[in-house]
Amino acid sequence: MAKCEICGKGVSFGIKVSHSHRRANKMWKPNVRRVKAIVDGTPKKVYVCTRCLRSGKVDRAV
Repeated sequence: MAKCEICGKGVSFGIKVSHSHRRANKMWKPNVRRVKAIVDGTPKKVYVCTRCLRSGKVDRAV
């Protein structure tokens, strides 16, 4: 679910390092919203990251 249907941005993985240098696995999720957008001329609910919403890559259906 944490994947943008416009740009394909998804979850990224890495290692969280504390001040004492203890390491633990970490997962960063994109800021994805479910919005009603116009896809192929019809309104449809899609999962879109907020960067695509802000940059105008998505035509919102009102």
